[in-house]
Amino acid sequence: MATVNAAFIWSIANKLRGPYQPNQYGDVILPFTILRRLDAILAPTKDKVLTEHKKLLKSGVDPFVVLRAKFGLPFFNTSVWDFGKLAADPTNLADNLLDYLEGFSPNVRDVFDGYKLPELIADLDKKDRLFLIVKDFANVDLHPDRVSGHDMGYIFEELIRKFAESNNAQAGDHFTPREVISLMVDLLYADKDLELTTPGIVRTIYDPAAGTGGMLSVAYDHLVQMNPDAKPVLYGQEINPRSYAMCKSDMIIKGQRVDNIYEGDTLVDDGFSGEHFDFLLSNPPFGVEWKAQQKQVTDEHQQRGFAGRFGPGLPRVSDGSLLFLLHLIKKMRPVQKPGDKGSRLAIVLNGSPLFTGGAGSGESNIRKWIIENDLLDAIIALPTDMFYNTGIATYIWILDNAKTAERKGKVQLINAVDMYGKMRKSLGSKRKELRPEDINTICELYDAFRNDDGEDEPALSKVFDNSDFGYRTITVERPLQLRFHVTEDTADLVLAAKAITKLPQHDQDAVRDALNSMVGRSWTNRDAFVTELKAALKTAGMAKVGAPVVKGIWTAIGVHDPEADIVTTKGKPEPDPSLRDTENVPLSEDVEEYFAREVLPHVPDAWIDHDKTKIGYEIPFTRHFYRYTPPRPLEEIQRDLRKLVTEIQTMLTEVGA
Repeated sequence: MATVNAAFIWSIANKLRGPYQPNQYGDVILPFTILRRLDAILAPTKDKVLTEHKKLLKSGVDPFVVLRAKFGLPFFNTSVWDFGKLAADPTNLADNLLDYLEGFSPNVRDVFDGYKLPELIADLDKKDRLFLIVKDFANVDLHPDRVSGHDMGYIFEELIRKFAESNNAQAGDHFTPREVISLMVDLLYADKDLELTTPGIVRTIYDPAAGTGGMLSVAYDHLVQMNPDAKPVLYGQEINPRSYAMCKSDMIIKGQRVDNIYEGDTLVDDGFSGEHFDFLLSNPPFGVEWKAQQKQVTDEHQQRGFAGRFGPGLPRVSDGSLLFLLHLIKKMRPVQKPGDKGSRLAIVLNGSPLFTGGAGSGESNIRKWIIENDLLDAIIALPTDMFYNTGIATYIWILDNAKTAERKGKVQLINAVDMYGKMRKSLGSKRKELRPEDINTICELYDAFRNDDGEDEPALSKVFDNSDFGYRTITVERPLQLRFHVTEDTADLVLAAKAITKLPQHDQDAVRDALNSMVGRSWTNRDAFVTELKAALKTAGMAKVGAPVVKGIWTAIGVHDPEADIVTTKGKPEPDPSLRDTENVPLSEDVEEYFAREVLPHVPDAWIDHDKTKIGYEIPFTRHFYRYTPPRPLEEIQRDLRKLVTEIQTMLTEVGA
């Protein structure tokens, strides 16, 4: 049999030329590769499994449980067919192949449903390509003794990449750029090197938006490279049936537990409820609304609180990426006593979670909870144009619930926006890539954990106290001072007020008559105006003058006048809602000192309503790394303009000649 590699397997796609377009080749090659691999894995026990299966059918016992236990197989196939027999009977190939698929245990049969393999088989047969494909794959030896699980994993990943590149428009839906994943994994494993090189170490790795499994694969490969004796155990969940099938295929090929990959919507159907993991990483959908999941998510937030996943708060419905972050945090191993190893988490987010939402909003409350619980370790700003389906700014957040001593109470920001190489050929929106030296630089900055405030060069790393990102939003009130002047048009204005339109017609007429009796007069004291207004209303025939009616009238007529008397209630000044303002005071500053310095010099009559004070958190990443560039000297600009004018005049002279 031929030497097996990704290029050789992909060459089988040449048989599809004509009826299929190149961007459809992966639809065939990927499911048949996994099908052939499973066939090779099951070959040594095939006959024994069939014999035992016949016995079990007669006994009425569930064959799934017994066969798995007896043969130590995570999956099995009870059909008489294998690839050799299938290729030997081209006449009935389509029916036999469908029977072969039905023979697989349920925990892998859904993989082929995700690929829509039954429909694909019918289409290949109709276009006279089925036998050619099956025959070629029958001649590919994918037995584990010939192609190890590690090598098979690389082959399958390469096939996925080839498929995504040939279908460029959807590349971003299939995998995250490998160099971004490599950086995330390097950062994820930072501070754990000695621990991870322990012989036989077992570590669990989880991705709740697994896609085709790229992140899990890189995390697996990196850990095995660090420690060949390590035993990574991978878990993932994916909502898209096709991506789920590809991810589960990759995990099966790597020898992972078949049931560790779950199909479903992570936000409403947690496939691993109550479980915790050592390492967590994800590139969830960001900038995508979660309206379809809103009811279930809101119910969990309200009914379960912090016992559920979304206790700290809910972001606005237009972007659900922070929900995935909260979900991941819930999956971290709890740290209950000193020495507990906890978990580390890496997630890709856009800029919105850094600052969207003021104090008291869902986003701010989530940031507040994360930072005050000392979970946020570092944030790395990536270059733009790094992903296949978006060119916007993106960030890697690193969270750790068992920080090292020097990082406790601290957050590190790393500015890597200028660390990239330009791609020779763009893939969708992806025009830049992280080079190995860029990844090394970022990791070195992370390891150094220091402020990099060079005067000549832009800062690349800054370390902050957790409290540096917090602030108090104080409400600044000013006294209500109103002047009341009644004109001939005042009645029409008042009668349009909401509180007055609800009155019976005879009371509305009374309001008009009362105001007409007050035309031409002015008041600078609200209480004096209200006293005369009530008397006028009674004179006009209003039997009952209620407080809502009186307030509706004076609110409609009154205008701010700094010379008017201050309106008071029980001796205290009433605030003017139209003059109300807010100020954000850093947690590191005393509120009263800030107020005296920044507010009172401008509005001496102002005061703080402390009952309205809220604490918020934001991470103004760009502001922390902003570097002022002075404008060019005016003389230099004028010199360049004169030069341009001279050149234009010279060209016009040449044209005229």
